[in-house]
Amino acid sequence: MNQAYVSDVMNRLQAKVDRMIEQIGDKCPHVAREDGVYDSTGSDWWTSGFWPGLLWIMHDVTGKNNYRDAAWGWDEAIEPWLIKFSEDFHHDVGFQFLPTAVIKYKLTGDQDGLQRGLQAANFLAGRFNPAGEFIRAWNGDKIGWAIIDCMMNLSLLFWASEQSKDPRFKHIAVRHADTALANFIRPDGSVNHIVSFNPESGEFIESLGGQGYGPQSAWSRGNAWAIYGFANAYKCTKDIKYLNAAKRTAHYFTANLPEDHVPHWDFRVESLEGEPRDSSAGAIAASGLLEIAQHVSEAEARFYNSTAHAILQSLTENYATWDKPEHQGILIGGTGHKPAGQNINVSLIYGDYFYVEAFAKLSGWKHSIF
Repeated sequence: MNQAYVSDVMNRLQAKVDRMIEQIGDKCPHVAREDGVYDSTGSDWWTSGFWPGLLWIMHDVTGKNNYRDAAWGWDEAIEPWLIKFSEDFHHDVGFQFLPTAVIKYKLTGDQDGLQRGLQAANFLAGRFNPAGEFIRAWNGDKIGWAIIDCMMNLSLLFWASEQSKDPRFKHIAVRHADTALANFIRPDGSVNHIVSFNPESGEFIESLGGQGYGPQSAWSRGNAWAIYGFANAYKCTKDIKYLNAAKRTAHYFTANLPEDHVPHWDFRVESLEGEPRDSSAGAIAASGLLEIAQHVSEAEARFYNSTAHAILQSLTENYATWDKPEHQGILIGGTGHKPAGQNINVSLIYGDYFYVEAFAKLSGWKHSIF
């Protein structure tokens, strides 16, 4: 993929995101279904950081203040949930505050953003179970559950440790990453979505299918979270076991891609015929592959870069909404939760975010959010 192609996509994205600002307004977008209109979820929902994060990237890449202005107030809007109770506010504070408060502080020096990011890190650290050495995922009765998605939230803890000079955040992140490495990544590089532990003893109980086809299946977005999350863990620690885990999950993901390089929602359904794709998994994995490429030799990097480029080119040419100006999403073909029959063949705001993030990286963007 040459720079002219990347520049063309970034120009298209500017026009697209400018329209999205007008179309989305003050909504908190999560999914756009058949009508192409993004819904509005509560600011406590786990995806509430992705739209402002996309805007911050566009501001940083282009220097245009309309993106900054539209993104500015989102960390303040999410902050009250650090105090108020919500079943939907949990370990995904990394997804919510890294693309809002933390990047806002990095780019502007905003002290309120700094404090909100540190508060969120304290909240996340408070979910750590020391017996099982894992960060509890959801609320309610799921006391001993951890999920692969949380690998992405660890970046908040690594950032807080560096920012505050307090190593406890880093220690928690490392312990959770080690637990994930031991219990989520299978020998072939496929990944469990949910692992249940005894919350008293910390002992492993079982793996659960979650948003995948079943307990032993390979949910493609889970594999994508692992690719990127373990690459980030290596970036923050320089511990080679995390880079090796990222590479192993990347190899499994790549080996199971279909001809057009955009994954089906699960790699191990009984038959792939007629099964939906998940463009969001493709976008997440592509950005994670680009991260891996930054930490390996030039000879190795070619593989990860070329796979990322192939995914992104297919998303651009087969799944983007360039010819549908009324459509508020960037990518179609996302699958949210197939076993529950929810959000199939839709636009997902996190798919849009990671697509923009990946192209921003290709255009030279250096201020990473995750």
